Amino acid sequence: MTDQIDTQFIVYVSSTLDDNGKAAVLMQWGGIQAVLTPEVTLTTARDLMAGAAAAESGIALIRTCREVLRLDGNTVGRLMQDVRARRPKPQGKTALRIEAVAGMKTGLPYVNIGRGSMKRQMDPETAREMALHWAEAAVASQIDVRLRYALGEWDKLNVVEIEELFTMMRETGR
Repeated sequence: MTDQIDTQFIVYVSSTLDDNGKAAVLMQWGGIQAVLTPEVTLTTARDLMAGAAAAESGIALIRTCREVLRLDGNTVGRLMQDVRARRPKPQGKTALRIEAVAGMKTGLPYVNIGRGSMKRQMDPETAREMALHWAEAAVASQIDVRLRYALGEWDKLNVVEIEELFTMMRETGR
């Protein structure tokens, strides 16, 4: 997954409604656009956080094997393959392919993400920041759908005015 990593990476996530008027999150990345449920968005955030932690713990294990146990590179490589194979697989549907990587040669932790033809490699801190944005978008979508409902019940704004209000709020947030 590290070949041809997209360097023009920005994944946008924002609150929206699905076709049935339910809370949703709009994900845009390059030419890819998807409407996600808040649950899928939160699961993706969880797995981004877990990927960051797994990549960092992998590097700690590699360093311990090399520096404390004095294991050779081949043994460390086989050990890391075994550890990865024994890691529990995340449960639930996610919006991205997420892979924790402990760079044997670089000694650096990475989190690889992908969807369709889009790919990106990032450091664990960037993955954590991304996870926070995804969690915020999921929560905002739940709040926004309730606010839309409340504004509609208020009888002061019509549906078009409510959507214009949300469009203005989204634009001020960018």
